[in-house]
Amino acid sequence: MHIQSIPMCEYRAVFLLPYHRPNNFPRIQGVGSSNNYAYLVTDEASKDAVIIDPANPPEYALLSLSEFKDLKLPVIGGKDCESVTRTPKHEETFQIGQKISVTALHTPCHTQDSICWLMVDGDEKVVFTGDTLFIGGCGRFFEGTPAEMHKALNKTLAGLPDDTKVYPGHEYTKQNVKFLTTVLQTEPVKKLQSFAENNEQTQGKFTIADEKVRYPLLELFSRYLTGMGLTFDQEYNAFMRVDVSKLSSQKDPTIQKATGKTDPVEVMAKLREMKNKM
Repeated sequence: MHIQSIPMCEYRAVFLLPYHRPNNFPRIQGVGSSNNYAYLVTDEASKDAVIIDPANPPEYALLSLSEFKDLKLPVIGGKDCESVTRTPKHEETFQIGQKISVTALHTPCHTQDSICWLMVDGDEKVVFTGDTLFIGGCGRFFEGTPAEMHKALNKTLAGLPDDTKVYPGHEYTKQNVKFLTTVLQTEPVKKLQSFAENNEQTQGKFTIADEKVRYPLLELFSRYLTGMGLTFDQEYNAFMRVDVSKLSSQKDPTIQKATGKTDPVEVMAKLREMKNKM
């Protein structure tokens, strides 16, 4: 699986497939200028590819654009996505090329038709989380409720394999860290802050897992320093610590104290309210 991250200028929640170039990986030249991401994902065996969340076409140019003039590409996404031709059911799977398995994960809240995409190619696992999960944060509840976001983050996404890399729809890590430091003063937050300050892009560098349970902190930081990517989103992401009794045997009341709440859904609601005011 080959993944190219593409900064874009205007978000479009659509999923295109397929695109085939027999001899080379599909590539995109010219990129947007905002904090929105699109992703070009290619099956290395067949060179079939998909574009996830492509934005405003005038902002970028595809190589051999003439090849696309007469193509009618399927658009796979939520039922309300622009030009959508297919909406998979929750946990429905399909293939890209020969090796990539895709699972649709419905995560209603930011929008009611929100879908995250889990892709697996051999031992490699990635999830494209759109406006649901960001590095160190989550999306606003534009069309949903705190209970829906709690389910999306802490059941649907938190239940993925530990080593699943996260590719969000926006580069919001610096803003998220600024908020995190007000509610969670921990070494992982400091490490994330340092990483964000020294790297313009953080997508694909972190996984979904609560590595605090699986690995000693020393090993975590060693993985960070060697550029292998951090794997403890539930350790620094306050929105994934609303019910920390499930993460460890000793309940850490830090987030509860910061919000003045104890029920996980109420904690989620208060965290989002606090973040919105920043």
